[in-house]
Amino acid sequence: MLTVHTVKEELNKHIGDEVTIKYNLGRNKFEKYHVRLKKLYDHVFTVELEKLKTKQIKSFSYSDVITKTIKIDY
Repeated sequence: MLTVHTVKEELNKHIGDEVTIKYNLGRNKFEKYHVRLKKLYDHVFTVELEKLKTKQIKSFSYSDVITKTIKIDY
């Protein structure tokens, strides 16, 4: 069973690594990001997305992982 603590532990192992995040937008719509895992905070974690010479920071909550709104492939 996934908890916030177990999600944080797993993400902590991959800080600085490149991962793929598949974000479920509902109604069979998905966005896929190839990102670098940046920082973990109390309620969210941040990732860095590189697009054509610009860097963009996105944040997701641990509950997104638990509820399977996002799927992370390491």
